[in-house]
Amino acid sequence: LALASSSKHRCLQSGAAFRRGLGPTLDFGGDEVEVEVNDSLMRFFDHCAKFVALVEENDAAMCQVNAFKEGPEMKKVLEKVATALCLPVEELNADLVQVAFLTCSYELAIKNVTSPWCSLFSEEDAKVLEYLNDLKQYWKRGYGYDINSRSSCNLFQDIFQHLDKAVEESKSSKPISSPLIVQVGHAETLQPLLALMGYFKDDEPLLATNYARHAQRKFRSGRIVPYAANLLFVLYHCEHVNASQHEYQVQLLLNEKLLPFHHSNETTSTYMDLKDYYKDILENCHFKEECELPKVNVTAVDEL
Repeated sequence: LALASSSKHRCLQSGAAFRRGLGPTLDFGGDEVEVEVNDSLMRFFDHCAKFVALVEENDAAMCQVNAFKEGPEMKKVLEKVATALCLPVEELNADLVQVAFLTCSYELAIKNVTSPWCSLFSEEDAKVLEYLNDLKQYWKRGYGYDINSRSSCNLFQDIFQHLDKAVEESKSSKPISSPLIVQVGHAETLQPLLALMGYFKDDEPLLATNYARHAQRKFRSGRIVPYAANLLFVLYHCEHVNASQHEYQVQLLLNEKLLPFHHSNETTSTYMDLKDYYKDILENCHFKEECELPKVNVTAVDEL
């Protein structure tokens, strides 16, 4: 068992808990498997200067989010909440209302209790506040800017290096050195990786002005990266096949549910076809070059 984690305490604890959860029946060399801290893979976003400067620390990058906070949908929610709390609407803003909504959400999710804060919101209000959060995730971790997903290519390539090694060992009849590789990161690790792979991409970008048109959107961060979100690559060795390219096959599971592949819309793919589909990322995405800040003196907004 190879176990890697981000340096954050919560991730290290999750990694250790996962190992304990495997139980003594799976013999991976004793209970005490060392967790390797690897922030360059699990927190790649911190190591990408271009992302940090032009998205993470650049207020202009969140212009759609800020515009939606001032837009008609949020104004309606603000007025309703102000009335319910007997407050002048000027004393409230989108951020405060979002805190109340998140308090309601967290208590429901963690303790399974309905917080008094929940009584402030209708289902329609919840949809507006969900969109506000999705807008932020879209522009900060999703398809909003190319660098969001391109910064994850190190991790993507690492996954395929492990799969390549397993195929190589299997072909030469060696025991698989790491039959199980667990990497523990964050929602912010997984969201850009799924965007790099092309999942949950809508036909038009999420904007402050197209809330109504995105009622049936694919990009819903609460469904893509919920609590304990996980992405699993499963490599199969199929002995009874007609052609050698079918010998190694792959399945992808997101949050324990099979994810269809883009190139075939099937839930199983030959390893060769999958590598071919992502050939450009595997060969031409170079973290160092992608993450370098542009040398020319352009403003951050121009760059985006």
